Amino acid sequence: MDIPDYDKALYYTLWGQWDDLLVLMVRTKDDLLSKKIQRFLHAYHYSIDERKIMNSHDNLLYYLDHAMKHEPSIAMEL
Repeated sequence: MDIPDYDKALYYTLWGQWDDLLVLMVRTKDDLLSKKIQRFLHAYHYSIDERKIMNSHDNLLYYLDHAMKHEPSIAMEL
C-alpha cells in the first residue's frame, strides 16, 4: 500500500513525530511540501516566538489540506 506524502506529513504533524517528518522532508519530491516542513521544524526548534511556531504549523496544515483536495485522479487504462 502506497501512502502519499501528504497523508504521512499530516499524520506526523498531528502526532508530533518530528524525526519522521524530517525524513519525509528530505525524501519527498514535492518541493513546496519540503519547504513548509522545513519552515515549521526550524520554527519549532529555534524560535522563541510562539506565534511564529503556530503560524508555520498552520501554514503546513493549510498546505496539506489544499494539496490533498487537489490530487489528480488516476484514470484506469482498459
